[in-house]
Parts: sequence; C-alpha cells; structure tokens
Amino acid sequence: MSDLRADLAANRESSKGRVVMAAFRATRAARADGRPAVLGTAATAAYRLVVDWVLGIDLPPEVEVGPGLAIFHGTGLVVHPSTVIGSNVLLRHGVTLGALGDDDESVGPRLGDRVSVGAGAIVVGPITVGDDAVIGAGAVVVDDVPAGGVVVGNPARVVRIREDVQ
Repeated sequence: MSDLRADLAANRESSKGRVVMAAFRATRAARADGRPAVLGTAATAAYRLVVDWVLGIDLPPEVEVGPGLAIFHGTGLVVHPSTVIGSNVLLRHGVTLGALGDDDESVGPRLGDRVSVGAGAIVVGPITVGDDAVIGAGAVVVDDVPAGGVVVGNPARVVRIREDVQ
C-alpha cells in the first residue's frame, strides 16, 4: 500500500499517471501468489483494456517497479516485461524501455532510483542506468549510464556527471 501512496503522490499533477499506477498496483496485487488464478486473469484483462488500449500506455504488470513512479502524459510509453524500474523514477510520453530481441531470453534495462527519462527516449537492452541519471529527450541509449550521468543524442553519450547527487 505504501508503494501506491508514493505513486499517487508522484503523479499528483497527472490524473492519467494516477489511474495507470493505481491500476498497475491493483493488478500486481491480484496476480500475487496465493490468489485465485481467475482473479489475476480478470484483473490483467481489465488493466490491459484500460491502460494499454484506452490510454495508450504499455506497462505490463510483470515489470518490477519501485515506489513513486511518475508518468507524465504517458501516451506511447512502452516497457518490456523484464525491465526493472527503481524508486521515484520519471517517465515521459513516447519512452521505450525495451529488449534487443523478441525471444524469451531478451532482457530489458534496469533503471536505478530517481532516474528521469525524457520524451521519446529509447533505452534498450540489458543495460543499467545508474541512480540520479537524466536521459535527454529523443536519446537512444544502448550502453550503461553512470550514476548521475546526463546523456543525450543518438547514440546517447554522457555529456556530464551531475555532482549535486554524488
């Protein structure tokens, strides 16, 4: 429940973000071990209908998400099921957090805590984005990003390391 509280607080300015995160946490709870499978299946179907089809946000319930995920605008957001998202992360519209392949072995990125991802950014592969990193709008990230790193461009390159967070 504290994760949901943190999510709602992080999305206080975004009604879409509040709906997505409340539905995400409820679906995860319905799919938890020990719950009837039919409950998880029904919750997942309702979640996908509302969040994916209506709101245009592909955030699968399999994704591991820390508390305080903020989603600004969100439309076009695509997240691979194996992605791991830390606490207090900000994702903007059009962001892709994906894997490099289509097989079951493909792995999505791991985002640390307090990461900010700009609109239209693409982060792909089994890479790690360190705590407090900033990914610029439209960046294509295919390599690890150090903690506090600010990356921009295609392919993304580190333009500075934020010293205020070290």
